[in-house]
Formats: sequence, structure tokens, C-alpha cells
Amino acid sequence: MSRRRIALTRLDGTATLIRSRPARARFTLRPPSLAQQLLLLAPILLFSIIAHEIAHGYAALKQGDPTAYRLGRLTWNPLKHIDLWMSVLLPLMLAAVHGPILAGAKPVPVDPRNYRQPRRGDIIVSLAGVAANVVIALGCTVLIAAVGLLGRAVPTLLPVCSVVQIMAGAGIQLNLWLAVFNLFPIPTLDGSHVVKYLLPRAWAVRYQRIGFFGILILILLLNTPVLSFWLAPANAATALLERSVSPYILPVPAPGGGVTL
Repeated sequence: MSRRRIALTRLDGTATLIRSRPARARFTLRPPSLAQQLLLLAPILLFSIIAHEIAHGYAALKQGDPTAYRLGRLTWNPLKHIDLWMSVLLPLMLAAVHGPILAGAKPVPVDPRNYRQPRRGDIIVSLAGVAANVVIALGCTVLIAAVGLLGRAVPTLLPVCSVVQIMAGAGIQLNLWLAVFNLFPIPTLDGSHVVKYLLPRAWAVRYQRIGFFGILILILLLNTPVLSFWLAPANAATALLERSVSPYILPVPAPGGGVTL
């Protein structure tokens, strides 16, 4: 078995998992070039995906399965987590037709037969990646406040601190979106590994077979209200965390000098 990390984003000025919701100016940077967008957003998304994968593998190790550890998947080396189809070819194909970009990392190999308690272990391993994204979102919230205090105490660091806050603000939303999105109950997403235990055995077997068409189903759902509705709790949590650190937000340096509030 394996754990697949799915991310969905649209490069249209800000990173989104489905449709970009209106964002506060202090958390939104709309750079003039795609290269600048990638420079700000790609590191956050890459870090979040790798953390998600490592969390799956580490949780499996703690539950008694060393498969991911032995295969070298508990590493921050991004090359170990890149899948040719899901990480490269599929996103490029969707980008070419100007659609939302569905992407995924290489599945983390796990063997549930090694879990000390198979049912409990499967659920813990499945939710570990989601928990990692939530922790990162909370960490980004704390980072915004800490950097805000630093920028005010040392004015010469204001430009750098402001950019860090923008990246951390994107990190909040991206990670909450990723956490909630991966709970969507379609195999092969993480949520399906919990839902299957709520079903009668015969139904659970048929339900897991949907995994053969899981990616196709997700692609078909990208531009429907279904995913927008599913991601609503992530949007609400993002707004709550943003408000909690709003007193610490620094002014954004304008391109020609001065600041933008």
C-alpha cells in the first residue's frame, strides 16, 4: 500500500487549491511575473508536501512498519518524493489547458501487515499527513507574529520580514487547504482510509476499488461547487488565523519605494 499526497493549485497571482477567494491585501502579493510567483509559492508548497509524506512514513514506523524508512523516504530530499506522472506530466498537461493544477507526490510505501494494530495503525498513518499540514499552518501563524515584532524592533529588516510574512500567510492557507482537501473521501486520498472502516466489509471492498478512477474523479470535480463546499472549513480557519495575527502585519514595501498597507 502507499500514501499519496495530492495538491491542487492555480497560478493566477496567488496559489489556490481550487478557486482563489478574495484575500486581504496584507496577505496577498501579486508579482508581475510567473517566476516571482513560483519563487514565493513553490518553496512553501514543496515543504508542505514533503512534510506530509515524511509524516506518513514516520507514523508508519512508529506503528511498526519500517518500509518507508528502509527505502529512504524519511528524507527532506525532494527528489525522493517526485513522481514523474503526478508531480511533472499531469500538472504540465493541466497547465497547458489553463485549468486548475492537480499534482501529487510519489506515494509513501507502507505495509499495514506490519502495524501492531492494523486498523488503528492505518487510521493514524492516514491522518498523520493531514496533521502535519495543520501544524505547519499554526507554525506559519506564529511566524507571522514573531517576524512582525522583529520587523518593528529592527526597521532595517522590514523588507525581508514583510516578504517572510507574505510567504507565511500563503503557508497558512495552502496547508489548511491541503489538509482538508486530502480528507476528501475519494480513494486514494487520506480520508478514504478512515471512511472505509465506517462501512460494512463488502461495501468497503467496493469503495476501495474506486481508487482506480480516483484521479479521474478529482479532475472532473475541480471546477464544480463540490470541492468549494468541501474546502469552506479551511477558508474559515484561514480567516480566523489571519485575524489573530492582524495586529502584527507589517507594511509591504512598494516596488518604487515607500510602503503599501
